[in-house]
Amino acid sequence: MTPRLGLPDLGVGVGLRVPHYRHILDTRPAVDFFEVISENFMLPGGKPRYHLSAVRETYRVVQHGVSLGIGNPTAPADDYLRSLRELVRETKTPWVSDHLCWTGVPGVNLHDLLPLPYTDEVVEKVSERAKRVQDTLGVRLLLENTSSYMTHTSSTMPEWEFVSAIAEAADIGLLFDVNNVYVSAYNHGFDPSEYVRNVPHERIVQIHLAGHDNLGKYIIDTHGGHVVDPVWELYRETIELTGAVSTLIEWDDRIPDFPVLAAEAERARRIRDEALTARAPGSPRPSRPRMGVPVPSARVTERRGWAQGGPREHDGDAP
Repeated sequence: MTPRLGLPDLGVGVGLRVPHYRHILDTRPAVDFFEVISENFMLPGGKPRYHLSAVRETYRVVQHGVSLGIGNPTAPADDYLRSLRELVRETKTPWVSDHLCWTGVPGVNLHDLLPLPYTDEVVEKVSERAKRVQDTLGVRLLLENTSSYMTHTSSTMPEWEFVSAIAEAADIGLLFDVNNVYVSAYNHGFDPSEYVRNVPHERIVQIHLAGHDNLGKYIIDTHGGHVVDPVWELYRETIELTGAVSTLIEWDDRIPDFPVLAAEAERARRIRDEALTARAPGSPRPSRPRMGVPVPSARVTERRGWAQGGPREHDGDAP
């Protein structure tokens, strides 16, 4: 299979988190790759860099960031990009990912992944910034769709059209978070399958899967539990459309013992393999009902004013 955007399929991996360091280094478990939070390793020396170097002796590592702020009022700072580029050179990550969102204003980091207005003006601004970031880092940039808990009245297009327009205009890749699609669909009352069908599948380089907390009227993307069955089905649907894409299990809250995380990754591998078999030439296409809207749209009105941005991804081993 030809690598998408010239990038490899790394298989199925998990996030590298502090509680698992000793188990990973002692047992070298069968994991295809680890994803690291870039900001936790962007200072020289210390325990974080020691553990990163030790993991890299055995495993491929990819970088995922939480502070780029591609949609902030001001562009990403030069000193941040220089530090990020230095880490890229050390890890030899095949790509760098961050979120399609805003995270603060000059002098204030809100430590949240906040949604942008879906307008042509924002598409133009963000795509120009994404081109610059990609050129500066020297590797492909991926932007991730975030979960959201509020909408902007100024938006003129659905989220999937906004995400697609930026990826095409900037010639970047997508980190497609299937759980975030489901969470936002539940919170805002749209069809998650429509989102999956209407993004440029050839630009999806990596997929995220995670657990969430369903509080009845809304879902919060906590990364604090097992992936739920509807998200697994949405992942299957995605792989049938995209083909083989590097897939990662995120588990950042209420972190379990490593074998539990590894078992979740193995479930992702089984579903991925089944979906790839289903899309192979000559294979009968499975007949499954469309998922549809996961929550009555009437509930959306009750949540219009709830301006919560959701939890940032983190790792306790900050430099």
